This record gives sequence, C-alpha cells and structure tokens, in this order.
Amino acid sequence: MGFLDNSGDIILDAVLTDTGRFRLAKGDGSFKITKFALGDDEINYELYNKDHASGSAYYDLEILQTPVLESFTNNTATMNSKLVSIPRNNLLYLPVLKINALGGGHREQTIGGFVVAVDANTEEANADGGFGNDDGVIRGASLDGGFIRVDQGLDTTEVSPSFTIPADLNETQYIIEMDHRLGQIVSPALASTSQVGRADVSFIDDDNVASYFLSLTDRNFVSSNTERSTRKFSPEQVISGPRGTILMFSIAASIDLNTSDYLFDRLGNSWASGATGNPTGQAVKYIDTIVRVTGATTGYRLDVPVRFAKVPT
Repeated sequence: MGFLDNSGDIILDAVLTDTGRFRLAKGDGSFKITKFALGDDEINYELYNKDHASGSAYYDLEILQTPVLESFTNNTATMNSKLVSIPRNNLLYLPVLKINALGGGHREQTIGGFVVAVDANTEEANADGGFGNDDGVIRGASLDGGFIRVDQGLDTTEVSPSFTIPADLNETQYIIEMDHRLGQIVSPALASTSQVGRADVSFIDDDNVASYFLSLTDRNFVSSNTERSTRKFSPEQVISGPRGTILMFSIAASIDLNTSDYLFDRLGNSWASGATGNPTGQAVKYIDTIVRVTGATTGYRLDVPVRFAKVPT
C-alpha cells in the first residue's frame, strides 16, 4: 500500500475486488462492472480554510492536494468511509448511528465495548463482578442474555424529536459484518431460547468476514423508533433529534471458541489470575475484534468493539 501524489492533477486509481478478478479470469466474456464504490478515507475535511488570505479559490486547496491512497483490494482495510449521494441540497443535518448503552441488557462493559462469554463456564464466572450477568456481557453460549442496540436518526437538539425523520434519511436496512470464525449474529434473547433466531449469512469473503443484510422486514432485528418525546432525557434514547430505526442483535459464540482454545491461542491474548485490568479475578483468554454496522441506505458506518472471553475450566 502506498500514497499517490495528488499535488497537480485529480487522480482516479481503481482496482477490481477479489471477486471481480475471479470473474474476469474466467475469460468467458461474461464479466461486467455493475457496481462500484467511492470513498474518502484519507481526506480530513477540517483542512477546509474559509479564512485563507488568498481568497475562496484557496479554501479547499489543501484538501484537493492531499495524497490519496493507492488502491488495494483488501476490504477489511479500505473503503471505511464510503461516499453517499443525496439529491437534496437543503440538508442541515445528516443521520448517524449510535450505540445505545442506556438500558438494561445492552449497557457497555468498562472496556468500552461488549464481552461475549463463549461457554457456560465463562457465563457463570462471577468472581469480583466478572463475566456473569454484568452489563455489557452477552451470553454467547446459552443465548439468554445481553445484546447490542444501535439507534439511528438526526442527533441534534436543533430539530425536535417530535418531527418525523425524512424518508430518504431513514435507515431501513443494515449490513452487519463480523469474523465468521468467532461467532454468528442472532436476534436478542427473548423469553426463551426457542425464540432466538439466527440471522442468515449473505456471504463470507476470503478473509472469513461474514455479511448479514437485515431490514425492517426482519422484525427480530430492525424496528422503527416510535419514541417522540421532547423531554430532555427521554428514556433509553441517545438520538437527540428526529429518530429513525433501531437495530438490535446478539452474538452466538462459534463452536470453535466454545469447545477449543485454538483460536484464542492463535488470535488472542490472555490474563493471568489477578492481573491488572482483569475484571474476573480468574485466568481468562480473550480475542478483541470489531463488529461493523453499516446503514445500507445512508452509508453511515459504526464499529462496535467486542471481546470474546473464555475462562478455562
């Protein structure tokens, strides 16, 4: 990976994805580019200087001359900030996604994310307030507790939440990406495990990243946020302005994590009993990862930190 000089001309550097190369290599004439994406990962818009001494022609000069990333095909390391086109030019605020950690069952752990207990022994490890029923702990083996909630909408106090969010800014479908070796997306645990549904995997790429497409038709996962209260602190609300939809999901630990230490030893780390920062008071192995949530309509992306944890028997 490298940077391309952009000091003189506007440069477009494009490459095929791994899937595109595979289809091109078939050589049967069926290859056609039907989809593409644009991104601005390397651009810092704070460089826009409306006070430039040389006038308006120089306000964005530093941005236009920023070196751009050389194209590469690893989807886990590029295109983190995809561009989105909205035809209206009268927008003052754009919708965002925010983790809602205010309610029971979906509060974050002190690590700033969520912990998935991968087996029954870890779920019951309560020493010193560890991985039992604590806030932010997802019971990844029994699937009877803990989930992640993401709220969408206009996070501004300038527009009252009593207003309905415009249809073109309302996120009705989401893409969740996570390492398929570690777990699977499931619906939040309800009254019993018989009511927990597993989301269908849309595809798994060459990096073992599984993608799940969920929409308002998937009622176990996506729902409209009908709370329109104008009170300053609405119960369990993190979006200050007009609210769109809510995405809720849990994570089931993979059978590999549940029954073996192999991936913990290969990809993870470990805490000794009583080590600084160890919240369990016991020896524990863990793998830190990211679960990525992307709004398929607006393109907004949110990375949720998740730690898969296992207390050895």
